[in-house]
Amino acid sequence: MSVPTITLNSGHDIPQLGFGVFKVPPAEAETAVAAALEAGYRHIDTAAIYGNEEGVGAAIHKSGIPRDELFITTKLWNDRQAGEAPKIAIAESLERLGLDYVDLYLTHWPAPANGHYVNAWQKMVEIRDAGLARSIGVSNHLVEHLDRIVEETGVVPAVNQIELHPAYQQRELTEWAAEYGSHIESWGPLGQGKYDLFGERAVSEAAKTHGKTPAQVVIRWHLDKGFIVFPKSVRPERMIENFDVFDFSLTDAEVAEIDALDPLDGSGRVGAHPLELN
Repeated sequence: MSVPTITLNSGHDIPQLGFGVFKVPPAEAETAVAAALEAGYRHIDTAAIYGNEEGVGAAIHKSGIPRDELFITTKLWNDRQAGEAPKIAIAESLERLGLDYVDLYLTHWPAPANGHYVNAWQKMVEIRDAGLARSIGVSNHLVEHLDRIVEETGVVPAVNQIELHPAYQQRELTEWAAEYGSHIESWGPLGQGKYDLFGERAVSEAAKTHGKTPAQVVIRWHLDKGFIVFPKSVRPERMIENFDVFDFSLTDAEVAEIDALDPLDGSGRVGAHPLELN
């Protein structure tokens, strides 16, 4: 099954469904990514801080899949935002991945207490212009951070990768993205198992209606909302299940019922807050 793509503001296309390797141990990364590629994934999302770029790169090269059929993302960690450090960091990531360029390079967190996220974005633009990243974006940036980097550089991030799942939908950020022609990538798309998402009536009833699992329904919800999503699993059977979401769509009513799971008071967040992680 062909994965739908979204055209970014860079003009490059990104597969809407990918495979994330957050918390995949370095020793298991090659095996996990190889299984994901075998299952049909072509969009792999990693980060320098994950410590598994080498395993991702090994799986890519052993797969024999042509480079232009793959979409590879990695990220700049918080302690590499100052001065020329971002340029050194991307060179190191490319070496570990065994690639000449990544398709998407992200500033991992704004880390506002450090005061370097604007410099980091300025260097990201230079990295893109040097051909080391085809598209550039950010992760975990709030509207105040987005407004500032765009004001300082005139460059809108291609994506903002944020915590997003039915109980925490970050509407202010999704609205900003829509206004500025950016796109949202959902991390923790299934809530990281930190609340009973699959037991919610809106999810379980849709699963019964479509003959799918609750996880497949939630992934489909992300896709139907226009988000880019990459659920993580090291189990091949779960990778295949997560990929089997292109033979159905949710009705408008089903989407609306899942939308209503967000309490809108911020209590649905299960990950770190962007103002607190530095």
